[in-house]
Amino acid sequence: MISPRYAPFVTSLLLSGVMSFLVTCIATWSALGFVDGFFGLWMSAWIKAWAVACPTMIVFGPVVRNFVARNTRAS
Repeated sequence: MISPRYAPFVTSLLLSGVMSFLVTCIATWSALGFVDGFFGLWMSAWIKAWAVACPTMIVFGPVVRNFVARNTRAS
């Protein structure tokens, strides 16, 4: 099991991976269609996007959570 203290990092890693995976698939398909070599092009785009998305979530995740917490209230 993973220690709870690593939960924010693991969440950022997994969520950024899933989101960038789906978004780059749609963007690659929209730009090129299902051409020969689509999978390789998509994977190339995905790994680059994930390399940006994960650190972005690690840095800005706490900022966004704090902002949402300050600007919401229980009903």
